[in-house]
Amino acid sequence: QVQLVESGGGSVQAGGSLTLSCAASGSIFRINVIGWYRQAPGKQREFVALITREGDINYTGSVKGRFTISRDNAKNTLYLRMNNLKAEDTAVYYCNTVPATPDYWGQGTRVTVSS
Repeated sequence: QVQLVESGGGSVQAGGSLTLSCAASGSIFRINVIGWYRQAPGKQREFVALITREGDINYTGSVKGRFTISRDNAKNTLYLRMNNLKAEDTAVYYCNTVPATPDYWGQGTRVTVSS
């Protein structure tokens, strides 16, 4: 069983940057595809980015060129570097497998971007 704990959220001004971390209690090396999701107030949770064990990456269109996903298998940690943040990036961010594993959802980390 893997437990995923997100951290690194906060409040920033538009145009600012944050780096989110997702620490896994077990080895994420076994997880082929892992990624980030987010849920904005009043909206459904949506996919943000994914990275495969081989390093292949995909992003949802609205974050391309601004967000960078990476993984450190030795540290069992997934990252999301977010640059040029916009008000519409305000959400609670979660990590999970892709597709998501229901039992792996954590508390998430809140990102608030003020314009």
